[in-house]
Amino acid sequence: MPENIGDKKVFSLIEVASSIKATLANRYGSPFWLKAEMNKLNFYAHSGHCYPDLLQKSDGKVLAQMKAIIWKSDYERIAAMLLSQTGEALRDGMNVVVLADIGFDANHGLNLHISDIDPDFTLGQLEGEKRRCIEKLSQEGIINNNKQLPFPVLPKRLAIISVESSKGYADFIKLTESRMRGFTMQHMLFPALLQGDKAVGQILRQLARIRTVAHHFDLVAIIRGGGGDVGLSCYNDYALASAIARFPLPVITGIGHATNETVCEMVSNTNAITPSELADLLLERFEGFSEKLQFAATQIARSRWFIRDSRQELKLQQHLLFAATRKLISDSRNIQHACSHTLSGDAKLQLVHAQHAASNSLFQLKLSSNQLLDANKQQFKNFRQGLNNACLGLVDVNKHLLRQHERTLDLLNPENLLRKGYSMTLLHGKLVTNASELAIGDTITTRLADGSIDSNILNINE
Repeated sequence: MPENIGDKKVFSLIEVASSIKATLANRYGSPFWLKAEMNKLNFYAHSGHCYPDLLQKSDGKVLAQMKAIIWKSDYERIAAMLLSQTGEALRDGMNVVVLADIGFDANHGLNLHISDIDPDFTLGQLEGEKRRCIEKLSQEGIINNNKQLPFPVLPKRLAIISVESSKGYADFIKLTESRMRGFTMQHMLFPALLQGDKAVGQILRQLARIRTVAHHFDLVAIIRGGGGDVGLSCYNDYALASAIARFPLPVITGIGHATNETVCEMVSNTNAITPSELADLLLERFEGFSEKLQFAATQIARSRWFIRDSRQELKLQQHLLFAATRKLISDSRNIQHACSHTLSGDAKLQLVHAQHAASNSLFQLKLSSNQLLDANKQQFKNFRQGLNNACLGLVDVNKHLLRQHERTLDLLNPENLLRKGYSMTLLHGKLVTNASELAIGDTITTRLADGSIDSNILNINE
């Protein structure tokens, strides 16, 4: 009860708190549905409870802000239901519709107790973001840009955006290295988180890094191994999808999920459900090319057999021709000998005619033999010349590819870039790629070809 002090009625603090609690209990006697932005989830792993900060904004201004509580048992149920129905985990920045009741404590003040969530509203928000992203890319006319880039015949230089410790990345590398026969695929990892709130920024930074050295690579692969469908909304982000669509190299994706296709997968040059399937797609190109090489080798071997058989046939024809010629000469001589014994004056004349006929026949036989030999020799010469040209061309192609690989390896050597006058700037041992990573007063290390320089930052010009 209030007390009278002079002419004033004075309430104690606990009386005011009790009055507020009773008023709220009377006004909000049952739970109600509430729409708000979950600015911060504030999950505490040791207790399993959450203490979200709820906001309502308009044109970037905060109109209202309240504290909330999700007890451990409610959080586990809500998070599991949201994940199973939308593929998204409860996280910072979500717009949600939740079931809540108002609580008031004399020590801790006003708060909202959240006991349930409407997954249909969250799913609708995610689908709406995805649809708006697709519409914007279509209006800009870039949604199919990356798909239209020609896919390399043999993609031997691969820039990979992934997490080094992920199983999907390990499976991809294991498959490409174990099944590759007669070829080598070079790959370089550009590490980045591939799910969650920080994924978009990190992937964009790595794409920017790869763009600066795009001439060193044939493809860019975004590989996300396992993890279910949690955090896939980042792949419906417009900035990330636009960067992939506009990228100068073909981008291939294998982000390890089997639900609806994300926007980033839609705009990529080639998409596979899992990293293993993505590795299979690349390996099929190498295996197909290897089959063509084997076919060419078989054709060359068959050509060699044909040349050998042609030589044997030519020798046989020569032998038959000489045998026929000798027989004809012998027969002519026999006829001449017989005539010499049976004929007199006319026989001598007939003998002369017979000799002339034999000479003509011998001449015709020799002429035919020479023509046949010349024709076979020319055919053999043409075939041998064609075979030599084909072999020399194949050797030149492989020499050219070898020289290209040697030049590529030399260009990829960071020491060569340093010797040309370039330098690398490090902060705490990590490479600096953006001025926003630095602050006045930081000590940076400039790496040169023959040493390094430590400097303090006095000013930053962006």
